[in-house]
Amino acid sequence: MRTVRLAASLLAANLGQLEHEVKRAEEAQVDSIHIDVMDGHFVPYFALGTDIVQAVRKLTRLPLEVHLMIQQPDRYARAFIEAGADLLIVHLEAYHDPKRTVSIIQDMGCRCAIAINPMTLVENTFPLLKKVDQLLCMSVNPGFMGQPFIIEVLEKVRVARAYRDKNHLQFDISIDGGVTDETVGPCVTAGANQVVVGGPIFTPKDAAQATHLLRARANEVGAGG
Repeated sequence: MRTVRLAASLLAANLGQLEHEVKRAEEAQVDSIHIDVMDGHFVPYFALGTDIVQAVRKLTRLPLEVHLMIQQPDRYARAFIEAGADLLIVHLEAYHDPKRTVSIIQDMGCRCAIAINPMTLVENTFPLLKKVDQLLCMSVNPGFMGQPFIIEVLEKVRVARAYRDKNHLQFDISIDGGVTDETVGPCVTAGANQVVVGGPIFTPKDAAQATHLLRARANEVGAGG
């Protein structure tokens, strides 16, 4: 059984008080900081960049997972690794050769994940899953805050978990988007062993209490495989 990990999505934080928000995440005992990068092309909005990654890296020893929602992740991988990323997440749907991008990232000594949007078949990731450290399933359409959880994505998680178990692989399965204390249980039941959470961590006054509730709900059903 794997322990369910919580990644705090910085996109939901008050970036004007970055040090305070990172400290809140640490006090809430999250397992990593999730930093969304948007280029205005792959998704409609711009968000964050290497400067934020560098700043957060100076503020915490927590692992930083950098989610590149950008069209050409292979062009910018080195910059984000040098800025302090511990895990670089690239989208299967971006304009690049995913196998080559994964190799570039790992050759630079960084862990790598492949992400898929809600409408993408999880089977399309199978040729990559022997190499990557994590599969990230988006449970909302990327680039928009406050969307409802797309429950149909849980079937992708079930398929990915079955593939992982059948082939004796070790990649983590993460879900990103609309995860709350009400949806975390189904995520874990389906096979996720990490969830990315924003509002439930950075919105409440007591972030530690919020994460405690999330972990409790996750543990009620047991960690995903």
